[in-house]
Amino acid sequence: MLGWDRRLERWVVDHRVGVLDPVAKGLSYAGGHSALWLVLAVVVAAYLRRPRVLVATLAAAVLAELASDALKAATGRDRPDVPRLVALPHSSSFPSGHATTSFACATVLGAALPRWRVPLYLLAALVAWSRAYVGVHYPLDVAAGALLGVAVGLLVLRAPRMLAAARRSRSRATRTG
Repeated sequence: MLGWDRRLERWVVDHRVGVLDPVAKGLSYAGGHSALWLVLAVVVAAYLRRPRVLVATLAAAVLAELASDALKAATGRDRPDVPRLVALPHSSSFPSGHATTSFACATVLGAALPRWRVPLYLLAALVAWSRAYVGVHYPLDVAAGALLGVAVGLLVLRAPRMLAAARRSRSRATRTG
């Protein structure tokens, strides 16, 4: 089943466009440790005067990294054996941590700035795809990371309401019990 994934990664690497190499490397580095997203979150939180946006984005980045790392440990998928444009990470390939954190943060920031949702997701997609382009992930790693990231972002957005509902439920149970 994964043969198509390997062939697609080989095709991507074989069809690199030299002028895009520094762009892909830059996006890959900017997405590392969620740096790009945390800078954007600081700007958005300051602009909207809503520090919760920064807190939620930081929570999304941390939870996405933890979820990605857990899956990497469980799967142990080898990295692509192709010429790379960046250093080879020492962790497993599946899923892409950059894709996971990028889509988690884009989901949270997109909720704060609905008009910017599409550009934020496009930026997340560019960061995620850069990982396949530079040769350190298979396309399936990127796609899985994107889906996981959106799920983490939605969880972070829903967590305050879920916690409030749980508190109300406990409060009612304490009063009636």
